[in-house]
Amino acid sequence: MAQAADIQGMRPSPASRWLRRTVSVVLGAPLLAGLLAVPATGSAGAAEPAKAPTGSRTVDVSLDTLSPAAPVEGDTLTVSGTLTNKGKETIDDAEVDLRVGPRLSGRGEVDDAAKRKGYTPGADPAPIDDKYTVKIPKLAKGISQNFTLTVPVDKLDLDASGVYQLGVSVSGRTAATPYEQVLGIERSYLPWQPEKSDKRTKLTFLWPLIASPHVTAETRSDEQQTPVFADDKLAEELAPGGRLQQMVALGSRLPVTWVVDPDLLASVAAMAGGYEVKSGDTTVPGKNRAVAGQWITALQKVVEDGKVIALPFADPDLASIAHRGKKVSGTLSHLQNASTVGATTVETILHVKPSTDFAWPVNGAVDPGIVDVATSAGAHHVIARSDSFPETGGLPYTPTAARPIGGGTTAVVADSRLSAVFDRSMLRAGASTLAVQNFLAQTLALNEQAPDKERSIVVAPQRMPTAAQAQSMARALEALSGDRWTQPQDLVAAAEAKPDPLATTKVPRASAYPKKLRSQELPTQAFQDIRTTQGSIDSFETILTLPERVVTPFGNAVNRSMSTSWRGRSQEAQTYRDDVLKHLKDLTGEVQLIAKSDVTLSGRSATIPVTVQNKLVQGVDRLVLRLKSDNIRLKFNDGGTMAELPVRIGGGHSQSVKFDTATSANGRAQVTARLFTEDGTPYGEEMTFTVKVSEVTPTVLLVIAGGLLLLVLAGVRMYSHRKRAVASDTANGDGGEPEQPSDPTPDTGPESGAPSGTGEKVDR
Repeated sequence: MAQAADIQGMRPSPASRWLRRTVSVVLGAPLLAGLLAVPATGSAGAAEPAKAPTGSRTVDVSLDTLSPAAPVEGDTLTVSGTLTNKGKETIDDAEVDLRVGPRLSGRGEVDDAAKRKGYTPGADPAPIDDKYTVKIPKLAKGISQNFTLTVPVDKLDLDASGVYQLGVSVSGRTAATPYEQVLGIERSYLPWQPEKSDKRTKLTFLWPLIASPHVTAETRSDEQQTPVFADDKLAEELAPGGRLQQMVALGSRLPVTWVVDPDLLASVAAMAGGYEVKSGDTTVPGKNRAVAGQWITALQKVVEDGKVIALPFADPDLASIAHRGKKVSGTLSHLQNASTVGATTVETILHVKPSTDFAWPVNGAVDPGIVDVATSAGAHHVIARSDSFPETGGLPYTPTAARPIGGGTTAVVADSRLSAVFDRSMLRAGASTLAVQNFLAQTLALNEQAPDKERSIVVAPQRMPTAAQAQSMARALEALSGDRWTQPQDLVAAAEAKPDPLATTKVPRASAYPKKLRSQELPTQAFQDIRTTQGSIDSFETILTLPERVVTPFGNAVNRSMSTSWRGRSQEAQTYRDDVLKHLKDLTGEVQLIAKSDVTLSGRSATIPVTVQNKLVQGVDRLVLRLKSDNIRLKFNDGGTMAELPVRIGGGHSQSVKFDTATSANGRAQVTARLFTEDGTPYGEEMTFTVKVSEVTPTVLLVIAGGLLLLVLAGVRMYSHRKRAVASDTANGDGGEPEQPSDPTPDTGPESGAPSGTGEKVDR
């Protein structure tokens, strides 16, 4: 059993330790005999097998801190963590040991070491000196115990530079196993590079500032057009400790390239200027203007001298556009517009000129269609990732990121292992520590692959890191601050680096695009919805006197409808698109025809008024009101059954548009009224009303003629009487009668928005 203990990796023991193990062997003999005894088949009292973890997985070991993460000569290594007994028995005489070595050769061995679980005799190194062991007399079942190991680096037997395996194990005894054995282990890495390498890897780390859409297409009717937010969740990310606040605070002290979604900047700037938040069927004033203003100010200071990459506005999903939206007319135009608006937004808010020459598909997954879409929007560099852009030449090292892929386009291939290190939850200290050490180990192993080659490597992490993930990334980059095996480089420089002539430059086929990513794409229906919305915007814009009040918020909302952040949130994406179109329809419906009841015409000609109402805060112009009769008995002034008149109305007013008509016979005619834009596009719903032409008989005509004759005779009589009176006055020496002023023109009251009365009668 002493040999068995050695196989399990226990340190070479002094005499007291040897004696203790010998006693354990003797005491364990009856146990072994019991294990070798074969119970009778079908024994009624057979015990259930224990479900609790046993062996080297009995105790869960968490490494919460490892400091310094990349030590140098003279340092003292401190490792702290937590032990949790997951077994069913108390562990006696537990000892926590540090195990360092062997040196790992290449990135492949680093990967393999990360996959190992449990203790492996022979593969795991022996513990270091007893002097640095932590002893725990008892560790009861279900109980956790903290520990801290402190060891001078010069006691770790680190020889050549490289990545060393590091493990923390706990050994002990239980009632069932009275001999000492390893009951739990956790492994990590210890990068050792005490001096600067002759050639160091140039490392580019992207630092993304991206958020999901929160701003609706709705604005208030005030002069500032106060924006309306769907919720106030963005404020939570901007507040101290929030995700976006942490990204700015941490990034301010790191050598990173900022990758910014302009929509985020526009949204935060809108908050800082005053905003409202939806609350049921109404809106309430937003309460986080100060938080937004502080975040913008902090970011402006951080990027004064830094490199900023501007994505297209709202970070559109390039893969969805390439695979589902490209065939829907207008989609590529939206992408081009998003690129233009994005550059202007970043420059206006951050006061720096960003680079707009980069496209970043989801997870760096590319195919020819995605590359075509990216370049159509003006990008000459596409950020890909090595797991979707695999090497086919069998290179023994990781090549430089830049790859010419034809047509003047460069693929900047980020390293997938480094980019995905922090993808998992980093809320637990143990998970964060392991991720940091893995990142450092991978970068050092990468640098040692080809020490004679100076390469340029890019890291493109997840698009929207959590605060915990951002903190872990920052710790990793801070550990590289000594520039011993890496040196920082911005993305623009990385894209311009000399490509490796042996690296793959062929873009993967469309069939190689990951199925999981394809299943998350926006559906074709999304782009058809966007086309419908854009058509309504275009029609509405033509009649407005201040079109920018509508075009800007709705244009931004259209771009947000294509956002990458909708992946995995298909129902929310559909709701957002539906809300945009509904609000647009509500606005266009503010310009409408007032319902009209039946009209009666007495006589062979008359005027028919139709009222158009404008409830918008701005005027409308370039509208045409068209009336059409279904019967030749009712014609318009030009002799046809259809007539058009222009419409121009100020904001909040109505206009009565009057059509002259002529009748040729008694009866009814159906009249259809509808608004059109000047180019003939229908606007709003049509309205139909009935025109009744009253009967005109010879008797009525005779009466009318007789009345006219009486009026003429009366006029002649009055004229003669007046003439005699003037002559008489002249003869008497009187002056003439002063002329009477004409009656003043009556004022016209405001037009009523109510429908015309029943049986409206129009005489002429």
